[in-house]
Amino acid sequence: MNIYLKYSLTLGLSLGLLTGCDKGFTELNTNKVDPTYLAPSMVLNKAIINTNYLDGFGTLGMLTYNFGIVQQIITPYGSSLSGANYDQVNNSNTPLVWQNFYRNVLKQLVAVLEQTKADPQQSNTYNAARIWKAYVFMILTDTYGDIPYFEAGQGYTTEVITPKYDPQQAIYKDILKELDEASAALTTAQTPVTTDILYGGDVAKWKKLGYSFMLRAGMRLTKVDPAMAEAYVKKAVAGGVLQSNADNSILRHTSTYNNFIANHLAAREKTNFYLAAPFVDYLKANDDPRLPIFAVRYVGAKGGQEQVAARASSDPKVQIGMPMGYNDVSITSVLAQNGVASLWDFSQVNLNTVLKLDAPEFHVTYAQTLLLLAEAAVRGWVSGSAADYYAKGIRANLEQMAAYGSLIPEASIKAYLDAHPLDTSKALEQINTQYWVASFLDGNEAFANFRRSGYPALKKNPYPGSEVKGDFIRRLPYPDSEIVVNSGSLNEAISRQGPNTLDTRVWWDKK
Repeated sequence: MNIYLKYSLTLGLSLGLLTGCDKGFTELNTNKVDPTYLAPSMVLNKAIINTNYLDGFGTLGMLTYNFGIVQQIITPYGSSLSGANYDQVNNSNTPLVWQNFYRNVLKQLVAVLEQTKADPQQSNTYNAARIWKAYVFMILTDTYGDIPYFEAGQGYTTEVITPKYDPQQAIYKDILKELDEASAALTTAQTPVTTDILYGGDVAKWKKLGYSFMLRAGMRLTKVDPAMAEAYVKKAVAGGVLQSNADNSILRHTSTYNNFIANHLAAREKTNFYLAAPFVDYLKANDDPRLPIFAVRYVGAKGGQEQVAARASSDPKVQIGMPMGYNDVSITSVLAQNGVASLWDFSQVNLNTVLKLDAPEFHVTYAQTLLLLAEAAVRGWVSGSAADYYAKGIRANLEQMAAYGSLIPEASIKAYLDAHPLDTSKALEQINTQYWVASFLDGNEAFANFRRSGYPALKKNPYPGSEVKGDFIRRLPYPDSEIVVNSGSLNEAISRQGPNTLDTRVWWDKK
């Protein structure tokens, strides 16, 4: 009997303790700080931010290829910095656009689309994500050509881990469709998403953004499908493109969240990159008021340690661009004829204006939009004067300098415009050369429009070790990682598009 009572008391106490431990168990083990769900609008913000890279090293693709191909920024150094300076493949930097966009940006955009596509209350977020996805895919396909598109980013949703590569022609057709549908579907009937990082939920501005991307995408097809190009240019204009610099798509930075190109050039790469001679020479020859905003020269510097504030000058008269075709050794043979003391004495990008740490980055601007409209007017695709669009486009970019804290006086703007009217006999060259200047630091767009238009009329990089058989790099090769993880789809794309080299042209880059 005593044994039984002892057993019963022990069992009862144990059950009571177990019951007591269970009380509040769910609340106790729930992390009230770590979120299990992120609002799609916030994930979209993250995708937009990541479009401009995650760190300074991500910008090396831009610094070693895009800027150098269009001969705006160049380095004489090789090894990890080789690229357009030598017209060679650098397997460390050619994959950077691919890696960031597929691993980060597109994964986030696909997540937003999956979460919002069936929710009418989030239709604006859904359509804004479609617009941004179209823009991101433009950059990817313009850089590499045929890429995974229709099955891209579906590893987490449908377990497609070896997506097929789609022809660029099909990609552009769908990009234009997406921009058309998404821009039209944006509605002011819904409550604005005020956390929107670009426009604070201003749907009218998102519409202008979508139609401006449509204009850009349409103009890409001028050489391969002018009928489709014209049709979508007209749709974009009818829908309503950017109307002022206040509509520009801008990623803003702060003293703590830096412009990563600025961060990299202000630190690790400070003495390694220089303004290229073709860019500086063009700006100097035309008395361009943007030159002192773009450039700084540490006059007489004989080493990196002498690139100090006391030597810094943005006076246009003293700017000297680094000539193309030299490495850090051979450049010494042309120092005297260029009037510099050393390679460290050439002009560089101004770190106090366009590349200060909190300098903004632009995705599409009013100036670029007007210059594309000027070309469309020359082609007879839109109403209005090409000369008027051209002048307004230049003015817009000159006024855009205020975003860097550099206000160009009205008298200087007027003097420049008066001295550079549109000449109908060379209109396409003038328009697209100004587009080159207006796209400074937007390496993806400068590279794409240079290939599309053929302007500015740059000379081939004369570097003797060039791996390029033609005049210029036409695309970047696919990452080596694709050979390992998706070789079947990759080989199909190569057989369709052409060799995986710097010379192979993407579909719209027709001779």
